[in-house]
Amino acid sequence: MTSHTHAISTFDRALIWKAVADAFRKLSPRLQFRNPVMFVVFVCSVLTTLLWIQALTGHGEAPTAFIFWVTVWLWFTLLFANFAEALAEGRGKAQAAALRSTRKDVIAKKLAEPKRDAAIVFTPSNELRAGHFVLVEANEQIPGDGEVLIGAASVDESAITGESAPVIREGGGDRSAVTGGTRVLSDWLVIKITQNPGESFLDRMIAMVEGASRRKTPNEIALTILLAKFTLIFLLACATLLPYSIYSVQVAGKGNPITLTVLIALLVCLIPTTIGALLSAIGIAGMDRMIRANVIATSGRAVEAAGDVDVLLLDKTGTITLGNRQAFAFHAAPGIEERTLADVAQLASLADETPEGRSVVVLAKERFNLRERELESLQAEFVPFTAQTRMSGVDMGERRIRKGALDAVERYLDGLGSHLPPAVKRMAEDIARRGATPLIVTEGDRALGVIELKDIVKGGIKERFAELRRMGIKTVMVTGDNPLTAAAIAAEAGVDDFLAEATPEAKLKLIRTMQAESRLVAMCGDGTNDAPALAQADVAVAMNTGTQAAKEAGNMVDLDSNPTKLIEVVEIGKQMLITRGSLTTFSIANDVAKYFAIIPAAFATTYPALNTLNVMKLSTPQSAILSAVIFNALIIIFLIPLALKGVKYRPLGAGHLLRRNLLIYGLGGIVVPFIGIKLIDMLLVLFGLA
Repeated sequence: MTSHTHAISTFDRALIWKAVADAFRKLSPRLQFRNPVMFVVFVCSVLTTLLWIQALTGHGEAPTAFIFWVTVWLWFTLLFANFAEALAEGRGKAQAAALRSTRKDVIAKKLAEPKRDAAIVFTPSNELRAGHFVLVEANEQIPGDGEVLIGAASVDESAITGESAPVIREGGGDRSAVTGGTRVLSDWLVIKITQNPGESFLDRMIAMVEGASRRKTPNEIALTILLAKFTLIFLLACATLLPYSIYSVQVAGKGNPITLTVLIALLVCLIPTTIGALLSAIGIAGMDRMIRANVIATSGRAVEAAGDVDVLLLDKTGTITLGNRQAFAFHAAPGIEERTLADVAQLASLADETPEGRSVVVLAKERFNLRERELESLQAEFVPFTAQTRMSGVDMGERRIRKGALDAVERYLDGLGSHLPPAVKRMAEDIARRGATPLIVTEGDRALGVIELKDIVKGGIKERFAELRRMGIKTVMVTGDNPLTAAAIAAEAGVDDFLAEATPEAKLKLIRTMQAESRLVAMCGDGTNDAPALAQADVAVAMNTGTQAAKEAGNMVDLDSNPTKLIEVVEIGKQMLITRGSLTTFSIANDVAKYFAIIPAAFATTYPALNTLNVMKLSTPQSAILSAVIFNALIIIFLIPLALKGVKYRPLGAGHLLRRNLLIYGLGGIVVPFIGIKLIDMLLVLFGLA
């Protein structure tokens, strides 16, 4: 699958230059105020700028060059933080532009009433309102979001989903929703418009990917408050250092009090600027990863909730199983050879183009090397499946071959004055108890045996469920099958639990029960009957091919309409939370390391005894401070790719993740500043700047 959302590179040259320009625009105090940590850096940058201007007049409290370079790198710290956010936003804006290019105003065929032959008024699409009816014929663009009332047609949705294969849209089912901007390829549709101009799904997608509707999530708000408290603590600590320094110099009668420039630089180095600078970019990048997976999240809250999910409700058909039952075995009646049964079953299925029918032909070929035969050469007449007979087959001269459900074949044989042998009936019932589907094969008035059809569990799905289990996520299969069939498939797939004979009320009750146990529940759906459960679930992924009611009830829309995407959605959400946690750990450890690295050297002029603690042998107090400020700014740039790409997701438990975080990002956050600050100090000395 190729999608327009995948074509936008993170480090595209045009995006980088746009992000650089936006980084300067974001220096507005109004924008900086939204991030308490970076607002403190902004105020500190303004203060050092004023101190530098004062130094130019000959009344500087520290050397002019020192104040200048501290000021420059404090502004760089702000610009790098703004650059990270702007680069994350830039990808969304580029994707929005790609989406916007697909939206065109067209002349719609507005109908007076919902009938194909009703009077038509040609109307611009931007004048259509919810409740209007339109006719869209082959090779015409659908003028707005709506529900198909009458007709069935193949529709090209590649402009929205990136998927080249056309899809079928028809009235009266769960495949009735259509999106403005897509094109009808064949036949015709009568559509009821469901959205007013500016409120379409495409308009909402554009707003979402541009980040216009993005709000801070509860976890992000909580982390912002925590970072603000850290900032306040260090602010108070640094503020008290000046009077202590002045007092110490006066009492000792020697040394120099610490300068305001050093205190300001020290404050910026000690507050959690690293995570403060990257926090917004991490959240935006999380939504962007959803978009690149062709999932549109209505808010950052939905992405974050996906990371906290601990129960997944998964539909059986198309998610856990392949979606079509496949022929698994031939069970011959007493006195009949299995090869004979396979031969007749293949004949009955030669013209059956359903996945089940094709699988019977393939199984006969694989088991007994029975090659397909041409119906024309056999002078055969195909008997199609109907809802009334619930059988299909083939007539070849005097031969009458049929295959069908147990009760349907029983009635068929009764009508011929025969009956189904008890052994064959027991065989079929045993197959049904195992969770499979029996198809009885007959020739004339005699039953030859049973074809066993099974729901084929997708390859690798059992391992995925095992990974989810290790993460503490419970999987629940939802199916309309009877409990016996559901239990057999659940055991084979490796899910933790199942809901059989699922009705909308049963799904809703199950979700509410789990939420009452303080669990976060995710599910996907596409039908109107799924809407109540989708509205109740914490993470609700609606299929783009589904009904308008389902899409409005969900907080995510999967453009690919792939139910297995639910697992990927949870992984993306967890990756965002893991990335945020990892970089927070690194940032706090970073601050601790900088404290012990620069405090001894920075205060050596006030407290000469601290020189013994200058284990890094930083050349001068000014070099120590300037090295720390430069490192503090550069580390943001080095971490931007990690913030945007995300820490690699691994299906590990919370305890294992915590230990891994502390080992890699905690220990790394302590070690890296010592190395970085020392290298910068050596370069400052080499170039005569210290």
